[in-house]
Amino acid sequence: MAAADAVPIVFVHGTRFSAGQWSVQLAALRDEFPVTAVDLPGHGKRSAQAWSLSSATEIIASAVDSLDRGPALVVGHSLGGYASMEFARRRPEQLRGLILAGASASTRGIWAAPYRWVAGLVPRIPADRLAQWNDRLLRRLYPPEVVEATMRSGYAFHTLPAAWGEVLGRFDAGAMRFVEAPVLILNGEKDAVFRGGEADFARAHPQARIELIPRARHLANFDAPDAFTDAVRRFARQLAAVS
Repeated sequence: MAAADAVPIVFVHGTRFSAGQWSVQLAALRDEFPVTAVDLPGHGKRSAQAWSLSSATEIIASAVDSLDRGPALVVGHSLGGYASMEFARRRPEQLRGLILAGASASTRGIWAAPYRWVAGLVPRIPADRLAQWNDRLLRRLYPPEVVEATMRSGYAFHTLPAAWGEVLGRFDAGAMRFVEAPVLILNGEKDAVFRGGEADFARAHPQARIELIPRARHLANFDAPDAFTDAVRRFARQLAAVS
């Protein structure tokens, strides 16, 4: 059972996934911390809900409230990281700390071009084919216990164009000035694209630091689940120690 002073933690998944992305982290951390994971609009159990950053913010806020332990550490991966930055701007009173995982690249200017291309391509490919490709890829790269919850929850390809359509052009290191809580920028060492702006993001915030997970790629919590979990645990303990 989590201690009375343990920092509550809310996990926010990345593009096309769902709360199932965090099954390993939830299982490993729930004995020490109050933890939960959300489905963003258009994803998982909210598959029929229209995407918007505003709705995403409200979902994260509701998850923080559901833990009933005050402001939370929010852990956002990729799309979920950018949604978590928006949450930090809109609901600073609910944020104890922020972990940006694979979400420290600018979505403005030339950085956005590849993502606009992908967002335009995805609707042209049948969703069942995309799901088969994703299942095959995840099974090849990761053990079942790491990805089975993600595969079971399905994929939100239909939401990708709207989600990235809103995120693209909106975020860069300047967004960090709206984050009032301490920040850990937690990236896979080999995630070259989404590490692209990590130094700028860190410099833009007085309480931000960078931590790299060796040999991990963009899906760092799949590539190195124990190392990713340990980084979250250490940061949450540090937040508790200084409060």
